[in-house]
Amino acid sequence: MTKTKKFPLIVMGFVLLIAVWQMVAVIGGHQAALFPPPLKVGAALVSIIVDGSIFTHIQISLFRFFTGYVTAVFVAVLLGLVLGRLPVVWQVLDPVVQVLRPVSPIAWSPFIVLWFGIGNMPAIVIIFIAAFFPVLLSTVSAVKKVDQTYLRIAANFEMSQVETLWKIVLPASFPMIANGLHMALGSAWIFLVAGEMVGAQSGLGFLIVDARNSLSLDLVMACIVIIGVLGLILDKGIHYFETWVNRIWGGTQ
Repeated sequence: MTKTKKFPLIVMGFVLLIAVWQMVAVIGGHQAALFPPPLKVGAALVSIIVDGSIFTHIQISLFRFFTGYVTAVFVAVLLGLVLGRLPVVWQVLDPVVQVLRPVSPIAWSPFIVLWFGIGNMPAIVIIFIAAFFPVLLSTVSAVKKVDQTYLRIAANFEMSQVETLWKIVLPASFPMIANGLHMALGSAWIFLVAGEMVGAQSGLGFLIVDARNSLSLDLVMACIVIIGVLGLILDKGIHYFETWVNRIWGGTQ
């Protein structure tokens, strides 16, 4: 389906969502202060856009997100490429990873705040933890599934281990690694907001807590809308990055 045909369906989906939202607000009989309807949230959204305050929080949140996410991806892919080629070492580390992976990054927040204080670092560290494990596991799994024919060709050309990882293993395993990038992005974006609620004095998560404390639930909902839209944009961005890399390496699009 072409993008031109998809766009009306996307618009229809959002219109349906807003209609259901309005219907719940009316039929449920909720007070506007407790369950803000779309128009009230829209007015709050316009107000924070007009005064420009929201853009500062968005900029700070995106800085924290990209710092934590990109660092996690770099470290996890690098480790995953190496550990995937060292099955004995991975058998030793895999149980440790499986124990740490299910622990919510927020569970580490008391230690993170104590070690890193307040500000950018707690949120960045939480994002790093949230993104690290999905990328690491997908990378290790992808490296293990690389066609042995490619590795024999690399050996025949007497490639070094570094050249084999960079020129053979990484391109061959990237489609599967990309799945980890998608999962890590969603997880990291969710925990960005949670991290900013714990140890930050700025950002979208902090803005939600601040609005909640002042009982401005229309502003809370407006921030939720912004977080959702930004998450959608980031997901599309990683999709285009995946397509671009596949095009360079001759993979499927």
